Amino acid sequence: MSKKIIVTHIFPDLDAITAVWLLKRFEAEFEEAEVKFVAAGMTYQGKAADSDPEVVHLDTGLGRFDHHHLDERTCAAELVFNYLKQKKNITLKYQSAGQRLIEIVKQIDHFEDFFWPEPADDRYDFGLHKLLDHLKLSGKLDDNQLVAEGMKLLDAVLFGLRQKIKAEKEIKEGKEFKTIWGRSLAVESQGGRVDKLGLQMGYQLVIRKEPDTGFVMIKCQPKKELDLTKADEALRKADAKADWFFHQSRHIILNGSRHNPKVKPSSLGLSELIEILKNIE
Repeated sequence: MSKKIIVTHIFPDLDAITAVWLLKRFEAEFEEAEVKFVAAGMTYQGKAADSDPEVVHLDTGLGRFDHHHLDERTCAAELVFNYLKQKKNITLKYQSAGQRLIEIVKQIDHFEDFFWPEPADDRYDFGLHKLLDHLKLSGKLDDNQLVAEGMKLLDAVLFGLRQKIKAEKEIKEGKEFKTIWGRSLAVESQGGRVDKLGLQMGYQLVIRKEPDTGFVMIKCQPKKELDLTKADEALRKADAKADWFFHQSRHIILNGSRHNPKVKPSSLGLSELIEILKNIE
C-alpha cells in the first residue's frame, strides 16, 4: 500500500494546521501520512482534488475539505471534524471539547476575533493562532515544523477543553452557599480547573477539597475588598494539625497543592469547611 499524502497550502494558518491535526490524530490510516504543501488554491501535482484516494487536500484545491467555494460559514477544520464524527472516529469522549475547539478555529478563520472584547489588546498575542503566525512570519519554523508544533499545541488545547468541561460539570454539581465574601461554592474535585473557573463564572469564593489527598484550596476573587484573613484564622483554629499556607495576596488559602504536596492534609470534610466559612462574621 502506498503511503497516504495530506496536502495543504504553504504558510499554513490555524485552520489548515487544525485540519491536518484532526486527520492525523483521528484517522488511523493518515497517522503517518506525509504532509505536502502547495500554493494556496492549488492541488498536488496539478491533479484535481479528491481524484486520488491516497491524497487528501485540506484548505486548498476546492475539494471536499476546502471551504473557499462554499457560501456557508465553515472552515476546512470543521469539514474534516464533521467527516470524522460521521465515521465515528471521534468518540463521545472528544466530541464536546472538539466542537468547542472547532468553533474558535472557525471564528479566527473568518476574522470574527475582530468582534472579541478589546481585539487589539496584547493578551491575544499569547493566543495559539497568534503564536503560530509569529513563528511563521519570523521564519523560525518551516511549514512542516509549523504543522508539527501546531499539532502539539492543539493536543494541549483539546486536553484543556476536556478538563474545562469536566470542571463545569463539577461546579454544577457543587454546593452553593453564602458567606461574608458573597456567593460561594464548595466542590469535591481532584482537578485544578474548578478553583479559577468557579471564580470566573461569578462565585466570590470557591472551596475545593481533593478526595484522594485531602488537600483543601480556598480562593476568592482577586478584588481588594475581599480578604480571607478571617477564614485563615478560623481554619487554623478548627484544624491546627493541618499545614495551612496563607498567600500574601490574602485571596488564597492552601493546604497542599501540586506545587507543594509534602504537607499534612486537613481532616476537615467539605461540609465542615462550609459551616466554618458560613459562620464567619
